[in-house]
Amino acid sequence: MNENPIQSEQTNSYNSSSIDVTNQKLPNFLLSVRLKYVKLGYHYLISNAIYILLLPLLFAVTSSFKLSDLTLLFNHLLQFHLLSSTLFAVLLIFLTTFYFTTRPRKIFLLDFACYKPDPSLICTRETFMDRSQRVGIFTEDNLAFQQKILERSGLGQKTYFPEALLRVPPNPCMSEARKEAEMVMFGAIDAVLEKTGVKPKDIGILVVNCSLFNPTPSLSAMIVNKYKLRGNISSYNLGGMGCSAGLISIDLAKQLLQVQANSYALVVSTENITLNWYLGNDRSMLLSNCIFRMGGAAVLLSNRSSDRRRSKYQLIHTVRTHKGANDNAFNCVYQREDNNDNNKIGVSLSKNLMAIAGEALKTNITTLGPLVLPMSEQLLFFMTLVARKVFKVKKIKPYIPDFKLAFEHFCIHAGGRAVLDEIEKNLDLSEWHMEPSRMTLNRFGNTSSSSLWYELAYSEAKGRIKRGDRTWQIAFGSGFKCNSAVWRALRSIDPSKEKKTNPWIDEIHEFPVQVPRVSLVSSSSESR
Repeated sequence: MNENPIQSEQTNSYNSSSIDVTNQKLPNFLLSVRLKYVKLGYHYLISNAIYILLLPLLFAVTSSFKLSDLTLLFNHLLQFHLLSSTLFAVLLIFLTTFYFTTRPRKIFLLDFACYKPDPSLICTRETFMDRSQRVGIFTEDNLAFQQKILERSGLGQKTYFPEALLRVPPNPCMSEARKEAEMVMFGAIDAVLEKTGVKPKDIGILVVNCSLFNPTPSLSAMIVNKYKLRGNISSYNLGGMGCSAGLISIDLAKQLLQVQANSYALVVSTENITLNWYLGNDRSMLLSNCIFRMGGAAVLLSNRSSDRRRSKYQLIHTVRTHKGANDNAFNCVYQREDNNDNNKIGVSLSKNLMAIAGEALKTNITTLGPLVLPMSEQLLFFMTLVARKVFKVKKIKPYIPDFKLAFEHFCIHAGGRAVLDEIEKNLDLSEWHMEPSRMTLNRFGNTSSSSLWYELAYSEAKGRIKRGDRTWQIAFGSGFKCNSAVWRALRSIDPSKEKKTNPWIDEIHEFPVQVPRVSLVSSSSESR
């Protein structure tokens, strides 16, 4: 399906012919940080330094003024010629207008909704292996290979599969794929529009992302047709951009909202499983079958200042990292025909995927750090870096900033257990911080670009989001890309008011659950 399902245990000891994605781990960030990436982040800090320096000076000057001083200044102004006073007033009005019209518009997240499929579409581990066996295409060795991946994937017994693939025999076709897309997208959009009370005609921007299913007319056109959106809507359909495309869509909507005043932007993130279940025996393409599951999310953004009071979050930062200039990064997740005679199309994962993902993550967080970290952490990091890179003092260990000082909540794309394990280790996060990602992987599987919203919904359902809390969303995708978004909560979230849009509410009392390293598939396959 999509781009970054990485399972570290899947084939280590199985046989020498299996793909070697799993022995690779994310590079230890303590080993190297490139100075040129630090400059990108510090550029943002330095570019705003004038405001940081002028504010204390302005405060000191204004605090020394007394009412009598202001009166004296006013009397002096009256003594000037009328023309001079008029020019001064015009200049003041111009500068004030210029400031308010050129400053970046604040972007608010009114609400979001994650789609929860019908219970009839639940796919247990036993159901998945049963359908894989019944299709009659996979060899016995590759069935065992997929079972081994599934047992170590971290997926639970309540993930969802499209109806077309649960049938016996399966029926992957265009009409079924459209049916899946409509069910997921419209279900999430209906929920968020009902919750916010926003009318479809008021939406001025629409951004849809789905990596591997791009029909004609497009998915965005399907939404325009369904909800009868207005004729001058700015509509975009992003394809082929992987699991990080959800944050790319958020960033695109943010840029569009900067130039369209008083607008709403609807962002829809999903992936389509029906036409992208790989029916071949190339092991580099079988990982996606085991990890990806059905899901989607709809997010409603606004740049109207009047919406601040009822919004949940404010978008603070987006940071995008693209490693596509490097051939290895570009080819590490690649859709192609397999090497067998049947030429079945699938997404091939390179054995270097984990190392490339680690480099992209390192670049992204090095750029993000100066924007969000306390000055104390930045100074420690920068001084250590200068000592090692400039003065060549190798005895000093690299300093990895503590991102827990910058964020209260972490939403890390649930691409696979191995990725989550390595990020937890390298960023020194606790089990509590990783809980939303691990529980999302267990309950819903890898839903691609929408997984970040299931994770945020988990934190909301647990009642953890308080006013002022900062949340870091981070995701990986083909190309190869690593993208981040930082949100600040504008109010505390009451879980009791989230029943219409939150997929966790009815069962949140059951989580967290203990996820064993290996969850064996029952020998007697379940059938439907």
